[in-house]
Amino acid sequence: MHRDTADQRDGARYAIRVQGHLDSRWAVRFEGMTLTTDTDGTSLLEGAVVDQSALHGHLSTLRDIGLPLVSVTRGEPHTPTTPATPVDPPTSTTTAPQGD
Repeated sequence: MHRDTADQRDGARYAIRVQGHLDSRWAVRFEGMTLTTDTDGTSLLEGAVVDQSALHGHLSTLRDIGLPLVSVTRGEPHTPTTPATPVDPPTSTTTAPQGD
């Protein structure tokens, strides 16, 4: 069964945290993602992932390296920001009928 859900949209941003420090030489394997190491002993990969297949590829690589997965967080896809158009208040007013 095919589902067209928000999780399957292209260009979603992800933050993938693993236990352990990834050396900077691994950054090439995670194209388009930034790699940072934290003082708590974890590494964080952040960036846009083109589709679910690419996400699973990254997760498989981390599994093959042997680093335990701590978390995977999905953000919103990157979209250009446009200014909001203000909404004008209604121009007509309604008055209650007055009694005789």
